[in-house]
Amino acid sequence: MHSHRIAILIVSLLMASATRVSAQEKSDAAAIRALELKWTESYKQHSIDILSSLLADDFVITIEDGSIFSKAGYISHTADSTVRVQVAEMSDLKVRMHGDTAIVTGAYHEKGESSGKPYEYHDRLTDVWMKTGGKWQVVASHYSVPLKQ
Repeated sequence: MHSHRIAILIVSLLMASATRVSAQEKSDAAAIRALELKWTESYKQHSIDILSSLLADDFVITIEDGSIFSKAGYISHTADSTVRVQVAEMSDLKVRMHGDTAIVTGAYHEKGESSGKPYEYHDRLTDVWMKTGGKWQVVASHYSVPLKQ
């Protein structure tokens, strides 16, 4: 009888622990979604300070044409005053949590002018966020243009 109570207690503790983990993952996933939107808006507005706080020091991004930028290179690109982003929107965002790592996939649409010439992208994205010292930062990002068929 005593071992039956211990077994019930262990199962109860495991279930409570799983519920806490699930709630934390949902909370973290919501935080990541909000950070994705903050990143997009800071990029659009050329808000370098905000952008810099969201990117890890070893951040790397691959953009539509296959170019790769470090954090400094991406910030320099974002600060380019000859680029005017008129539309920057994300859709179909899916966040998968793996402990202190989050993988985000989705769609991105950007439209604007670069050196006075119009441009428009419809991309798919993958972003990798890591929580270090209690703070989420993006460590890697990849944007690609889907093939039109």
